[in-house]
Amino acid sequence: MNTSRLLYRSRQFWQAITTRSTRGDSDLVSSILSPAQVELFHLMQKSEQVHSLRILKELRYRGDEHLDLLTAALLHDVGKVKVPLRLWERVLIVIVKALCPDCVKKWGSAPIEDSLTELGWKQAFVVAEQHPVWGAYLASQCDTSPIAVSLIARHQEQLPPVDIIAGTEEDCLLRKLQAVDDIN
Repeated sequence: MNTSRLLYRSRQFWQAITTRSTRGDSDLVSSILSPAQVELFHLMQKSEQVHSLRILKELRYRGDEHLDLLTAALLHDVGKVKVPLRLWERVLIVIVKALCPDCVKKWGSAPIEDSLTELGWKQAFVVAEQHPVWGAYLASQCDTSPIAVSLIARHQEQLPPVDIIAGTEEDCLLRKLQAVDDIN
């Protein structure tokens, strides 16, 4: 892991354990999300809510006001409510991604039949890899627009470089979401 990535992850860890949302943040969320989506947002762990709010605020700071993008920013990690990760599991995922990204993909693609807890130590990797699809499903149950649902489902997808193909409007929105997610 290079030094800049290590510093980024250290800052992210510190923010996760120290940052709290405010009443103004709650009003901001309510101004973008429907009441059902707000309920979904509040199911996330506080650290994930704060992370999503940082992404939203950065997008708005950059001048992005596309409602589907802002909705996806707030709900992109909502799939993690299915199996909330403990702090040590988050750290494990980061370390393994740095040392063996293919391992995370392999262990995270384990089929889920009855219960995630039966996966043992692989459970955290399954959550890391599959939460986008779970989140898209949850968001779709709250009358979230198809574009926002797709952005949630695709937020970890590797897109080709911009100079190879510009892509659709949705791909452009996804690139914006990913760029801000990567720094927050």
